[in-house]
Amino acid sequence: MNYWTKLSIDYANQRHYLDDLFSVYPTIPNGIREIDEELWKKIELSYNSQNNIELVRNLLKLELFPIKDSYVAYLKRDKNSIDRNPNTVDRLSGMIYEMGIDKLFERATEPKETNRQIGPLFRRWLNKGSLGVKPVCLDVFTANNNNAILDASDGEMKTFASENLGYKVDKGLDLVARFNGNYVIGEAKFLTDFGGHQNAQFNDAINTAKTKAKATSIAILDGVLYIPGQNKMYINLTKKYRNLNIMSSLVLRDFLYQL
Repeated sequence: MNYWTKLSIDYANQRHYLDDLFSVYPTIPNGIREIDEELWKKIELSYNSQNNIELVRNLLKLELFPIKDSYVAYLKRDKNSIDRNPNTVDRLSGMIYEMGIDKLFERATEPKETNRQIGPLFRRWLNKGSLGVKPVCLDVFTANNNNAILDASDGEMKTFASENLGYKVDKGLDLVARFNGNYVIGEAKFLTDFGGHQNAQFNDAINTAKTKAKATSIAILDGVLYIPGQNKMYINLTKKYRNLNIMSSLVLRDFLYQL
């Protein structure tokens, strides 16, 4: 088995793994979403006057539309479609009136789901200098051959890796780094449970670790996959993908400095 995978499994099962992992993924739920006061006044006015078109138009300006419906995304992306589809607008409005104004406000200000907050946390951890160097912009990253981490969006990292490292996957990256003259590309995921979406997240990271490029490809995975047992993730981790560079963020620093 890959040394760093084995080390990650041991860490998760012999030490205070979750306590330490909280420094990387402090998944504290956000407070309620804020709504612009002027916008909420317009929502109340259109609600009270039962002006369906204006009600839906104003609600679409919120960060979170208060009801889940398959047609909302279309209306949000094509504002003109609101005027062309009165029956859809009336149907949505009826659901909103049935909800009541207090419940409407409660739904519109719900905190973001924890799993949607996880994405930026790994990069925030990098920006603290947790790996011994702070991420730098592209100009600084390419100015010399020093140890460095690229500070860029996942798309910009993909572009750099494609143009310079032979990365051919049409997917963004969470890590582009250079240590001891060796380039490293990777994807980071915190797998909070088994099944469905989490399996897809696992597979995304694995595909990155399998990528052939002029760099060391890694999957930076944390969470339930390190729990021994008959779950599919652990079996794949220890058998099918036993030779890939799969590791916890908590051993990533040691991995990079030994390159």
